[in-house]
Amino acid sequence: MNILEVNIEHAGYLEKKSTIEDISFELAENELVGLIGPNGAGKSTILKAILGLLEEMRGKTVIKGKYAYIPEQPTYYEELTLWEHITLVKAVSEDDDDNFFNRANELIAIFRLQDAKHHFPSSFSKGMQQKLMIIIAILNKPKLYIVDEPFIGLDPKAIKDFLLILEKERKRGAAILMCTHVLDTAEKICDRFLLMNNGKMIAKGTLSEIRIQSDTDGSLMDCFYKFMERDQ
Repeated sequence: MNILEVNIEHAGYLEKKSTIEDISFELAENELVGLIGPNGAGKSTILKAILGLLEEMRGKTVIKGKYAYIPEQPTYYEELTLWEHITLVKAVSEDDDDNFFNRANELIAIFRLQDAKHHFPSSFSKGMQQKLMIIIAILNKPKLYIVDEPFIGLDPKAIKDFLLILEKERKRGAAILMCTHVLDTAEKICDRFLLMNNGKMIAKGTLSEIRIQSDTDGSLMDCFYKFMERDQ
């Protein structure tokens, strides 16, 4: 069953000026798909289109179920502590799970934030703020994760812990769309790839399919650069 369906004819930020064109893909349950491309390729515009944040868009996106967005730049309430953010999530989501706060404490321990539990995120490092975003997203139990550059600021252990958690979420049935520049990691964890450049999708499929399309047997990075050379 598809959790996300995207069909965008064109979309952008100014009327009559498209940033992305002819974007079409879907995500199924249990699937992790990597959205790959250089700065300015249109990846963030795709995410905003999916989230309904673009006024200039012709097309349609469908999300079946609850979704969670983990932004590249963490956002939080400056007047709330880490734990107060957790409490707010429970109140807003009306989650009646008796284990909600137990799960929250487990995630706080996994990401080693126990000492910062009652501190304000404005005093956190970028990595700590990112961990808070991840914890909030996971507690929401979404059917779809939309993740924008999740590894920036995270230490190696946190990256490993995050990837293990995402694998558990996939087994639960969640679908994950991950925008990342870390191609070696993406190659190891993603089921399929969407390669972007200059506002258009230049290739999509599994690594094997991408290799055939790029006419190379190399890594995901090798394939991507081969497409970039063609697109110049």
